[in-house]
Amino acid sequence: MSTAHTTSDQAGAWTVMQRIYEAEAAYVAAGGFGKASYDDVAAYLDPEVTLHQAPGLPFTGSGTWRGHDGMERFLARFSAVWESMEFLEQEHWGDGDTVVVRSRVRFRARATGREVDTLIVQLITVRDGRMLECRPFYWDPGAIADACRPDTAV
Repeated sequence: MSTAHTTSDQAGAWTVMQRIYEAEAAYVAAGGFGKASYDDVAAYLDPEVTLHQAPGLPFTGSGTWRGHDGMERFLARFSAVWESMEFLEQEHWGDGDTVVVRSRVRFRARATGREVDTLIVQLITVRDGRMLECRPFYWDPGAIADACRPDTAV
C-alpha cells in the first residue's frame, strides 16, 4: 500500500535525500519490484531524474538511468541484488539545490547472504523538492561485487 507524499518547493536537498533513503530501504526490504510499491520512491524524484552509476557493479547495468521508468528499472535490479540496506552513519554538506552525502551503509546480498559495510559519497542535485541528479561514488566496489558472487569465499 502506498502513502501519498507532498513535496515542498522549499525542501532542501538533504531533506529530499533523507526521504529517498527511507523509501529506498523500505522498497528493498519489501522485496523490490513486484513486491513493493515504487510510488513512495517516485514521489521524491523529478520527472527528468538521472542517476549515474559506476560501471562494473552487480546492479549498475548501463550506468545511466533516466526518468521515473529508468529509476524504477534501476531499483528493481538493485533490490534483486540486495536483501537489505542499512544506513549506519551519514554526514552531509550543502543544502538548497545541491548536497554531498557521505553514508556508511551495510548491504546484505540476496544471492549469498553476505554483508558488506562500505562508504558511499553522493553528489545530488534537486529541483522543486525532488531529486534531479545523483552521482554516487563507492569506496570499495570490489567488496560490493564480492559480496554478491556465490563463488567468492566468505
